[in-house]
This record gives sequence, structure tokens and C-alpha cells, in this order.
Amino acid sequence: MKGTKLYSIFTGKCPVCQEESMYKEKNPFKLNKIYDMHEKCSNCQTKYKIEPSFFYGAMYVSYGIGVAIAVASFIIAHYFIGLEKLNSFFVIIGVLVLSMPINMRLARNIWINFFFSFNKEKANS
Repeated sequence: MKGTKLYSIFTGKCPVCQEESMYKEKNPFKLNKIYDMHEKCSNCQTKYKIEPSFFYGAMYVSYGIGVAIAVASFIIAHYFIGLEKLNSFFVIIGVLVLSMPINMRLARNIWINFFFSFNKEKANS
């Protein structure tokens, strides 16, 4: 799966060489370090922040992921488990809060992969 955008998105590796993690802290649940990223990849020298406020676009991606998680949570809670709508609402809130750190990182990974592609030459350097 290495060499695909999905590999970079789900592992948080550099989108160009897929060798180094973009994040200084691997655990997304350390909330005070959730956005701490390396300035550039030490392997291929790709600069992650193309311009100031580059990752603002990831907020829109995060919104889409959040909506998908909320809809899936509602369907599971209401139709499969059989909870009432109000209780399903509380399940949605809980799932969204618990998945927030993963959602934030995943949104950044998806966003940066819109702008960079895998490069075999840089991966082998």
C-alpha cells in the first residue's frame, strides 16, 4: 500500500517520500501536541506548510469527516442498537468528542495530500 495517497493519509507520513512522520508526536490524544508538525521532511526536504495558514482548508475536510461520523453514529445507535433519538444524539456527541483528535489529524493528512503526490525518486534518497 506504500506509494498511495491512502498510505500517507492513514499513517501521517510525508506525502512525497512516505518515509518520515509529519508529526512530532505520534499519539494524537496528547492534545497539547496535536498540531506539532515538523517544518519539513528530513528525508526529501518537502516543506509541509506551503504558505501561511495553509492548513485552514483542513477545517472543511474535518467538517465533512465529522458529518460522516455523526451520521454513522446515529444510524448505529438508532437503528441497530435501538436507542431513542435523544439518546442517539448523546451518542453522537460522545463519539464526535472522542474522535476529535483523530479527525483533526486525518483532515490535515487528507488536505496536504491534495497538494503533494508520491515521488519514487525522493522515496529512495
